[in-house]
Amino acid sequence: MRSDLAALAAVLLWGSLASLAILLDTVPPLLMTGIGLVVGSLIALPVSGFRIRRLIPRKRVLLVGVYGLLGYHFALFAGLQNAPSVQANLVNYLWPILVVLLAPLFIKGTSLTYKHWIAGILGFSGAALAILSGTELVGGFAVGYVYAGIAALIFSSYSLMSKSLADSPTAAVGGYSFVAGVLSIGAHLVFEPPATIDSVQWLWLVLMGLGPLGGSFYLWDYALKHAPAQRVGTIAFFTPLISTILLLAVTGQRLTLTLGLSAALILLAAVFGSRVNNKNHDIWRV
Repeated sequence: MRSDLAALAAVLLWGSLASLAILLDTVPPLLMTGIGLVVGSLIALPVSGFRIRRLIPRKRVLLVGVYGLLGYHFALFAGLQNAPSVQANLVNYLWPILVVLLAPLFIKGTSLTYKHWIAGILGFSGAALAILSGTELVGGFAVGYVYAGIAALIFSSYSLMSKSLADSPTAAVGGYSFVAGVLSIGAHLVFEPPATIDSVQWLWLVLMGLGPLGGSFYLWDYALKHAPAQRVGTIAFFTPLISTILLLAVTGQRLTLTLGLSAALILLAAVFGSRVNNKNHDIWRV
């Protein structure tokens, strides 16, 4: 029960990520990512019982963690800032079905069935509808959709690579979050224009770091280590619905029939894909 509650809490926190990013749309993506991850890394101190050694990840854990957290959040924030936010966010939530479709590339003995492909078609159809409805708002294809697709690819591959890191302590999340955050801030200084952050934006950044860029990953890690990953993964399918509802409230965008159908297809694809599991291979271990 605790693990299920931890997974649900992580999903609720992730659901707020896109909305917080929109409230911070004047903050450059690399800077936003960096500050959020550094703030989130501080949670590891009480998680580890203030034992610093538990915060230091192994080299492989560090590389996978930095790739996943830094790459994913930068691509997601860039997507949200360069395309209609609700539509870009739905494209990002192709990652659950990509975990299913890409599993054979990362996990030995895993194969795809026709049911996997049906789930993939449903998911990509939903993303296409989201993009088409968004082009009506911006008058053409927005590069933000490419960033959102890259975000989905990064998070799905990060999840699959993490399968072999189950023996890493949860506190190590803070170690690679800190490294990823510092690297992101450094990249901001080199590649992005200087930014001024006001007091309200600092509040949103701290909340982002404590929530969807911090606490969520510790909760997710705990849940996956204390419950069947298939069940925990299924809980994640509520994320796009929660995220879309919050985004509609923040942006004031109306829920159109096309947008609703897009969200339904992506959710259906994720749920349908989760029903198919290869014998002796649980692909949702992230």
